[in-house]
Amino acid sequence: MLKVINYLIVRFSFIYYLGITGIFRIHIKILEFILFKNHLNNFKLTINMEVKNRIILALDLQTIGEAMEVVRSVREYVDTIKIGYPLVLAEGLGSISEVKEEFDCKIIADFKVADIPETNQKIANLTFKAGADAIIVHGFVGGDSLQACVDSADKYEKEVFLLTEMSHPGAKKFLQPAAEEIAQMGVDMGLKNYVAPSTKPKRLEKIRSVVGDSSFIISPGVGAQGGDPSKTLKFADAIIVGRSIYFSKDPKNAVESIINSIKF
Repeated sequence: MLKVINYLIVRFSFIYYLGITGIFRIHIKILEFILFKNHLNNFKLTINMEVKNRIILALDLQTIGEAMEVVRSVREYVDTIKIGYPLVLAEGLGSISEVKEEFDCKIIADFKVADIPETNQKIANLTFKAGADAIIVHGFVGGDSLQACVDSADKYEKEVFLLTEMSHPGAKKFLQPAAEEIAQMGVDMGLKNYVAPSTKPKRLEKIRSVVGDSSFIISPGVGAQGGDPSKTLKFADAIIVGRSIYFSKDPKNAVESIINSIKF
């Protein structure tokens, strides 16, 4: 009788152990699922923007008619357009959607956003609602202002380009000393898209070393400002060209010349 009782105690203890273990394992699986789901919700797949021929057209004209004419002449070679204040202030924010819808192209809004977080977010929201695929944002105003634009981009499933350093000579005095720290801030915040100058190859190379090879850099200053396409593309993923194209008597030929000068 005692043997039977001992057997039953051992048996039920074993079953109880299996039950507790099973429940524990189920709890672990549930926890793993919850963590995985949260990871998916917070995870944003970063795919670098594809830029045809590695050329972005800076469309800094002041009438939608002129803008459309230039894009129409180069659409065979260019599929990414940078639109800034000259066109938007002259023709309205709707000029972004007009160009995008007419040519089915990618639009980078070059607004160099630099305000307090609340204002930055409003600017970004309006820009993305207008159809822009990305917006250029200054970093010197700090991480909170930058994050406001990133939050907006996440909401609309768009992109932010962090401006690290500008291409004109005057940027050397105030912006250049902070450029690397701005770039590092972007890296720390998980950004993958950056703007760095083609007119200063050494600075462009330095910014690349900070943000890493997997980041995507677009570089202004090619052409009228003196930046060299081939040298720039050693460290940048795409060049931004404006006046050399839209002030040319033959914009299409101007783009073809740039493409031919690039050593891929």
